[in-house]
Amino acid sequence: KSRKRVRKMGRKVSFEEKCKIVQWVLDHDNDYQGATIQFNVSYQRVYSWVRKYHAAADSWEALKDNRGHRKPQKALEEMTEKERLEAEIKRLKKINREMELEIAFAKKLVEIRNRGVKRPDDIKRFKN
Repeated sequence: KSRKRVRKMGRKVSFEEKCKIVQWVLDHDNDYQGATIQFNVSYQRVYSWVRKYHAAADSWEALKDNRGHRKPQKALEEMTEKERLEAEIKRLKKINREMELEIAFAKKLVEIRNRGVKRPDDIKRFKN
């Protein structure tokens, strides 16, 4: 019998707990396997946290998870003329991209609606 191995999702680990785990590994001569058993986390996660810690010149800040946090934007008054213009360009490009998507979607919808049409003068149009 062959069974597919279902991968278990890892549990969520707080910043403080990461620091505690990394400190434990360092205190026990890089015993990653022991840490996986002690703290119920995967070997790969422990190894990557220790590697990040060392890569950042032994700084605990490297273990912080900054996903979902944006950099604070400057107020318009604090921006230089160039920064204001770049922000405006970025905003307009975003609007332009959204409009292009809407147009492409509308064209595709018309194409899908007209697939069953036999005669060109029979084309279905959108109702306004």
